[in-house]
Amino acid sequence: MQVIIPHTRANLMKPEITSKINPLLEALLAGRLHDPSAYLGARVEQGYHLVRVFYSHATNVWIKLASGFEPMARIHPGGVFEWRGTASPPMPYLLRVEAGNTTPEVATYETYDAYAFPPQISEHDLYLFNEGRLWQAYRTLGSHAVEVDGIAGVLFSVWAPNAERVSVVGGFNWWNGRVHPMAVHGSSGVWELFIPGLASDSLYKYELRNRNSGEIFLKTDPYASRYELRPNNAARTPARCEISWHDEEWMAKRAAENWLRAPLNIYEIHAGSWKRHLDGSFYCYRELAHHLIPYVREMGYTHIELLPVSEHPLDESWGYQTTGYFAATSRHGSPDDFKFLVDACHRAGIGVILDWVPAHFPQDTFALSRFDGTALYEHEDPRMGLHQDWGTYIFNFGRNEVKSFLLSSAHYWLSEFHLDGLRVDAVASMLYLDYSRKHGEWLQNKYGGRENLQAIEFLRELNVMVHNEFPGALTLAEESTSWPAVSRPTYVGGLGFSMKWNMGWMNDTLSYMLEDPIHRRFHHDQLTFGQLYAYTENFVLPFSHDEVVHGKGSLLSKMPGDAWQKFANMRLLFTYQMTYPGKKLNFMGNEFAQGREWNASLELDWYQLEYDQHRGVQATLRDLNRLYSHLPALHQLDFLPEGFAWIDCHDADNSVISYLRRACDGLFVLVVLNFTPVARKDYRIGVPSCGNYHEIFNSDSSYYGGSNLGNMGHIDTTGEPWMGLPDSVVITLPPLAGIILSLESSRGAVMLMDEI
Repeated sequence: MQVIIPHTRANLMKPEITSKINPLLEALLAGRLHDPSAYLGARVEQGYHLVRVFYSHATNVWIKLASGFEPMARIHPGGVFEWRGTASPPMPYLLRVEAGNTTPEVATYETYDAYAFPPQISEHDLYLFNEGRLWQAYRTLGSHAVEVDGIAGVLFSVWAPNAERVSVVGGFNWWNGRVHPMAVHGSSGVWELFIPGLASDSLYKYELRNRNSGEIFLKTDPYASRYELRPNNAARTPARCEISWHDEEWMAKRAAENWLRAPLNIYEIHAGSWKRHLDGSFYCYRELAHHLIPYVREMGYTHIELLPVSEHPLDESWGYQTTGYFAATSRHGSPDDFKFLVDACHRAGIGVILDWVPAHFPQDTFALSRFDGTALYEHEDPRMGLHQDWGTYIFNFGRNEVKSFLLSSAHYWLSEFHLDGLRVDAVASMLYLDYSRKHGEWLQNKYGGRENLQAIEFLRELNVMVHNEFPGALTLAEESTSWPAVSRPTYVGGLGFSMKWNMGWMNDTLSYMLEDPIHRRFHHDQLTFGQLYAYTENFVLPFSHDEVVHGKGSLLSKMPGDAWQKFANMRLLFTYQMTYPGKKLNFMGNEFAQGREWNASLELDWYQLEYDQHRGVQATLRDLNRLYSHLPALHQLDFLPEGFAWIDCHDADNSVISYLRRACDGLFVLVVLNFTPVARKDYRIGVPSCGNYHEIFNSDSSYYGGSNLGNMGHIDTTGEPWMGLPDSVVITLPPLAGIILSLESSRGAVMLMDEI
């Protein structure tokens, strides 16, 4: 068992170099030893069995033989000891170390020598890693609690092909890079070392010496699963997993379900500002489970989407400047705590999607940036490697080991945490070499074009891996351009994403809603244009965090008119979103019309729910969420033109649109939206079937804070054909409101609304 000796990071032992010494010993003491196995550990020399160890803090060292402990000879005052004998020592061999300048209770301790153990990483894994096909590299690289030859310890491995020397440093060796140099696996660039007896939760980093410049770097493990709480950034050795999963039913259902026809209604949240303690401190993952899950269930969302919870140094980045691609941020607890949150969501019938950031990474010197003194994860040329807008580095997607790193990160979150999908951030910035760049600031691809061919191939490999390895898991692209076939399979030339955010619909809709209602008739095409491309992709309709930050104001503040009209517009906006073809996403705070712009440093303004108008918007979206999930007509054919039909898209003068939404079995609901504050009585629209129509939803209901103008619950058809349809109804359209009508034969819709 290795005993931890008191230390400080600054209290490093200095080498005592003497003249005319072995060059390997000199390299060891100078921190330049490239291959520790060439000098340290057990070997046979000149017919003798020899063991050589380096303990810079030791005054005496003994080795345990069959006959007991035998002293080792000090061959250098810097802490190098040697034993020679005619018989081989037992492997692995146990040492007794008498430490100088330490407290009495740990003056002598026993440990196995780190250099008594054979290499552990397989040649097959190294081959796959160098080929860019090691999807589970997190099980090979990083730090892992393992047993080797029956001895417990921690196995460390890291990729640093341009290093002369790499060492594991931490409190257990006084942060001294000479104590635990690692061994490199040939030309793979992967270094490894097994340190026996090392406790879980030990802080560590890697110390690297560049082979050309000799410059020394202190870096955090890129594959670490745990880190210190910011602003510190050392990694932690892994702890034993102490959580059992209970989501078998959810995972089986997810794998069997046809997500194309299932409801998907996402509540996007930032874990640090959804709610906070009274003193301003964060909720931990388990507290989020306790408070968030009942709220999400009550509101009727199917999924939550977390802004990145991968480790990041700066709160203000919201997680989008990731430094720990395999670690749930310690701000909210341990990896087990995060697993508890996901498991609890699944048991409550709620899916969990994670924002994931493979497009770029920050320049923090302790992390990936110029990891071994060279542009390892990024490009050397800033025209390829530097994202000018964000001041971040762009991953080198053409480097196989970088692909293994990123693909493994995606695999890790989906495998280890049972996540249900990844929303891939900033896909547009990955696809184009000239993204946000002027002429002369970017390099063409090999065909002279602007497409980033390596990033395209990476995204395709990512999506194929996710869909093959994790049945039912989703990938969602935040892609803001007209790149074709983002959500089409790779075998037909697409990128392979499950879905794509419909940024065009979002921009057109918000631009339209910003207009004063008296002018909306001149912008009617912003409501209708989206149907020209609505089925070219599997679209998600997002009102995300991006629309309520950076001086854009809240959704409520965007709405024109007096206070009553602002809230009516909000209810109308959500009615339009929830009935229009496409899956849904809303950022936290939207659901109760938060008045201010989102501030990541504060919790949401929950106190506003004390006011009727805010409660009314919340109730509106809650009921719409439930209708959306339970009415097949509102979700089954989101991605097919058969699920939508205009009744009237031409009434620009009245700023009214009406359309049908259909289910697979042909049952439908009728949606009519009035985008002006003028109530319209005796408004005739065509319907496809005669009978009695029930008004199953009205955003102008007094229950939601509206004027309570409507159709008394039901309307009979008139028998008069209209708008090319066999029958028609004459209805009252409330101001700045939307209504949903269902034919009486669709008893499910009527009964559902009665329940709501």
